[in-house]
Amino acid sequence: MTKLLLAVHVLAAIITIGPVTVAASMFPPAVRRAATAPGDPAHPAHLAHLAHLATVRTLHRICRVYAVIAVAVPVFGLATANSLHVLGSAWLITSIALTVLAAVVLGARILPRQGSALAALGGEAGTPDLALAQRIAGQLGMFTGVFNLLWATVTVLMIIRPGSTTGV
Repeated sequence: MTKLLLAVHVLAAIITIGPVTVAASMFPPAVRRAATAPGDPAHPAHLAHLAHLATVRTLHRICRVYAVIAVAVPVFGLATANSLHVLGSAWLITSIALTVLAAVVLGARILPRQGSALAALGGEAGTPDLALAQRIAGQLGMFTGVFNLLWATVTVLMIIRPGSTTGV
């Protein structure tokens, strides 16, 4: 049963966390491209703006949807840890804390700013504020880097498991 739980945990992490990290990383450059293309329908480059805006919307949707589905990762992770009797291990507690921190960065910093960037681009039927969208893209780059670093650290801890004697 432990191997099945571990396999589901790892698959859930790959299938859900991977798309969020990639889409979140692609979002700031996509916002920058959309913010440099004119939003004025009379401008010849307006079609490029609409294409970039569609990309930004899609990336935001991927981040939102997969963030919700990613709840499966810690659920199966805790079930696996319980079956291995390692819930009190320092590496696991550290991983849990970093996972919570990554979730907070995603939920409180990245997703709201993505929504703000989309609104600033005029994607929510508003008036475009391209300078604001550029500033938000800069912030998103920083928060996305922190998010990705947290997940990389959790991944390394899950692989190395300092002090673990489980043999799995």
